Amino acid sequence: MKQSPLLSAENLVVKRGKVTVLNVDELKVFTGRTLALIGPNGAGKSTLLLTLAGLLPMVSGKIYFQSRQVSSFSDLVMLRRNAAVVFQEPLLLNMSVEKNVAVGLKFRNLSRAQIKNSVDEALAYFGIEQLAKRAAKTLSGGESKRVSLARAFAIKPKIILLDEAFNSLDPPTREAIIDDLQNILQKTKITAVLALHDREETLRLAHDVAVMSEGKIIQQGTTAQVFHQPINEYIANFVGTEVILEGVVKKSEAGLMEVAVSGHIIEAVGDFKTGQKVCCCLRPENITVSKTVPEKISARNVFKGKVLKAARQAYFYKLTLDCGFVISAYITIPSFDELNICEGDTLAVSFKATAVHVIKR
Repeated sequence: MKQSPLLSAENLVVKRGKVTVLNVDELKVFTGRTLALIGPNGAGKSTLLLTLAGLLPMVSGKIYFQSRQVSSFSDLVMLRRNAAVVFQEPLLLNMSVEKNVAVGLKFRNLSRAQIKNSVDEALAYFGIEQLAKRAAKTLSGGESKRVSLARAFAIKPKIILLDEAFNSLDPPTREAIIDDLQNILQKTKITAVLALHDREETLRLAHDVAVMSEGKIIQQGTTAQVFHQPINEYIANFVGTEVILEGVVKKSEAGLMEVAVSGHIIEAVGDFKTGQKVCCCLRPENITVSKTVPEKISARNVFKGKVLKAARQAYFYKLTLDCGFVISAYITIPSFDELNICEGDTLAVSFKATAVHVIKR
């Protein structure tokens, strides 16, 4: 049985003045899953998120929550009571941490005991129990962000919406808060929509992804589908498909193609017609390098590649290689050291036909 979305939207149009800033045909957010809205600055991520939360008016379109259209004031109140929004800035009130976390609970007319239990639980989620009596104005940026997240989770919303919630945090603080959020979402199974622009954060947190550009959603699917099967070159570039090779299909038979790229043949899965101009997309993590070709190898594509550049990243090396066409590959630091790789070395480069995603050019 097909699952109904918890929150969905159809034909949303939002304008600022006479300018259309959002034009979304369809969006679905499923219960217990995390959806990331990604795209460049100005793509419309924040506008869409705030519209879904009922905080921005739309010119036209429909929003459904729990299969019920949000069409009246009472519907809007129902949506807002079941949704929590975390903004880029914490927006804390000039009172203690525990009182800030309790704000949404007091609006719901809960008993003192219920409020205390929920506040204590939310503070524990983000490891800030010791800050309960502190004044919000004395908190650091990371502490303030944790309080704003605890306030959102304290009301036990059916859906939480985060608008670029990790901006302006230093890397260690950002990493720790993302870890906490990931664990809490897994534990509570609360549905979430996150406006993000960082690929690593998206891969860590999101089950599903919607890619936005100029106020429109241009691809939506599971994170694996969007990152490994982008529908066009723009999306491929945005999700980190660093190798995009132009070619022409020379042979296509039984779901397997041979694509001519710079005088070489790349085998790929697909059914484009012979003569079709295409792009072969490869992610660096799907490319294997070694000093020599292994005796037993399942990869259909094996080339010799000259190391043009070896650049140390955070936890790995990124190799740029010339195989007659230029590609990038990731290799772990221990493997890089063990192979004693130097610029100018010739390596065996291999990748499977299934690792090549082919799109129309």
